[in-house]
Amino acid sequence: MMDDLAARTKALIARQPAGPHVETSIVGFLQRLCAAATRALAVSGAGVTLMAEDGVRGLVTASDPATERIEDVQFVLGEGPCIDAFEARRPVLVPDLADGALSRWPVYTPTIHDSGVRAVFAFPLQVGAGRLGVLDLFRTRPGPLTAEDLAQALVFADVAVGTLLDGQERAGAGAAADGLVEAMDSRAELFQAQGMVMVQLGVPLIAALARLRAYAYAENRPLAEVARDVVARRLRFDRDQP
Repeated sequence: MMDDLAARTKALIARQPAGPHVETSIVGFLQRLCAAATRALAVSGAGVTLMAEDGVRGLVTASDPATERIEDVQFVLGEGPCIDAFEARRPVLVPDLADGALSRWPVYTPTIHDSGVRAVFAFPLQVGAGRLGVLDLFRTRPGPLTAEDLAQALVFADVAVGTLLDGQERAGAGAAADGLVEAMDSRAELFQAQGMVMVQLGVPLIAALARLRAYAYAENRPLAEVARDVVARRLRFDRDQP
């Protein structure tokens, strides 16, 4: 039965139109996977975030630009279901953000609620002890996933894991899988920006990351974009901002 569900899930993904990325790239496939999940599971949007074992986010891809911005929020704020699912290595299912989520994620919950989201379902992408990232599903109405939807969401997560592993195997040792160079560049840029802010302000690395996140949140900008400006020396934290 699971084999049939996996086959149907892959067929749903194959029927999605190509996005802006190259059709054969892993990023393009993940975009189509997010679009297929949105249609199949009756959710308002889906996103895949690749993460390193240290929890640092790399690439984000989503079913649509609005969902990509919502997906980025928890990394700007440093809290949310995606981060918890990755750390706990198990799904985090929030069928109603109004039911206890505020005490768990005091900053994330009102922010995402203001974006119209009422339910979030996060599924870790993992194989054995290895963790690759998280698949997030967002709904604009409260309510749990049905048993059928939950089973299919897990299959979407498994397909994403298989695609990432196959892509890395084709790339070979020491090389990045097709389409994932951006993920590596994003992580390196954030680390570099943290180091620069640490030196500018004379604070520990964790405090430097907190300042980057606070600035991104205050300016309503993606964290990766802020890090890029710091690395390019368009933005400094040791003087008053314009």
